[in-house]
Amino acid sequence: MRLVTIVGQKNSGKTTLLIALAREFKRQGRTVATIKHATHPAVFDTKGTDSQRHFDEGNAIKTLIAAPELRVLFERAPDDTDPVTLATKYLQGADIVLVEGFRRARLPKVEISRTAIGLPPYYDRKLPNASEWIAVVTDDPNFQANCRVLRFQDTMWLPVLASLTLEFGKDVTP
Repeated sequence: MRLVTIVGQKNSGKTTLLIALAREFKRQGRTVATIKHATHPAVFDTKGTDSQRHFDEGNAIKTLIAAPELRVLFERAPDDTDPVTLATKYLQGADIVLVEGFRRARLPKVEISRTAIGLPPYYDRKLPNASEWIAVVTDDPNFQANCRVLRFQDTMWLPVLASLTLEFGKDVTP
């Protein structure tokens, strides 16, 4: 199982990039799992529904919702778990785990940076962890980096990014 995190400034397109990459891996016949890091409590159900009541009113440490073709697990846990632990605990069987966020985790990173956001990318070749970046996807024609720079106007940027992710993603197979 390979693990890579997608990072970028707020509203840069992290989720859109993650979905595009996941679809590319699916097209290639690979099994994909994802992890989304949130800085706010997750909204999982409508107040008053049975599943919400199980978790909140029942004060359960875990609630598993089993529905046709879907299983959702809610678990009370401190927000100190790293994505490698989460992947190995919950996502066994995936070829690739795409993580959105966890920017400070010691993981290979793919950054998306768009000039319309008006904020610089997180990547900086002077950072002590600059070697963690495997690629930056950008629309900035002048952006330079010590990692691979892919531009949206490049015709094959998505398959190239998928290949880089597989090659340089962190191996977390137990």
